[in-house]
Amino acid sequence: MDDRGDSFVAVRRISQGLDRGNNYHSTSAEVVAGSAAWLGRGLSCVCAQSTENDGRPSFDLTPAQEECLQRLQNRIDVAYDSSSAEHQEALRALWNAAFPEEELRGLVSEQWKEMGWQGKDPSTDFRGGGFISLENLLYFARKFPKSYQDLLRKQEGDRAMWEYPFAVAGVNITFMLIQMLDLEAVKPRTIVGATFLKFLEENESAFDLFYCITFKLMDQQWLAMHASYMDFNAVMKATRRQLESELLQEDIRRLEDLPSYSLLTQ
Repeated sequence: MDDRGDSFVAVRRISQGLDRGNNYHSTSAEVVAGSAAWLGRGLSCVCAQSTENDGRPSFDLTPAQEECLQRLQNRIDVAYDSSSAEHQEALRALWNAAFPEEELRGLVSEQWKEMGWQGKDPSTDFRGGGFISLENLLYFARKFPKSYQDLLRKQEGDRAMWEYPFAVAGVNITFMLIQMLDLEAVKPRTIVGATFLKFLEENESAFDLFYCITFKLMDQQWLAMHASYMDFNAVMKATRRQLESELLQEDIRRLEDLPSYSLLTQ
């Protein structure tokens, strides 16, 4: 695990999860620590070339794809800064999108545990995914509010007694996608990464949209595997395999064509 690793907390479900009508709060739930699931590392002309250092191919990009990749890498490089007014506002916006009926008492508050953060200060969890992991969660909440709320409140399927914490899982997903798509490299070294950049060229929000697809797919895998918190790593690996398989299907021309996109509801 590199320096972006983090601990993982599983939350025991009470009744049917978060239910504001019954005044359920996370303080009544039990919490257990486990290990995190930080996985893996992140084109019109797909011209494969071997790299000298590791023998893996690289893929030439068009100038437009290079610009799109650079802009995304700039986002990835931004660490969460708890002193930044912009970052503070984004965090408040995330709370309001998740719990519009409940006023946030502070950026450091026990309330954050209700969203699935490990403690009362979510900024400590962002070191694994940076500011982009907050942006991903906020995009999900605004673009697909129905799916977002279903996952947050664990409203679908036969859930495990020990559930994955929503917010921490979200940071894990951001990190996994950066690794899977090889987004920190100068140019992609896998066909999966090269394929994704075609989508990014067409849609500047492709990474955020792919994040939403991944989160919903991960939860589907969780339910299909009848998983509990000790199975989180296995669920993430299964999710990654499914995503890679879908990205490589010949008839996929945009992210909305992915079979898993149909899992999302607005």
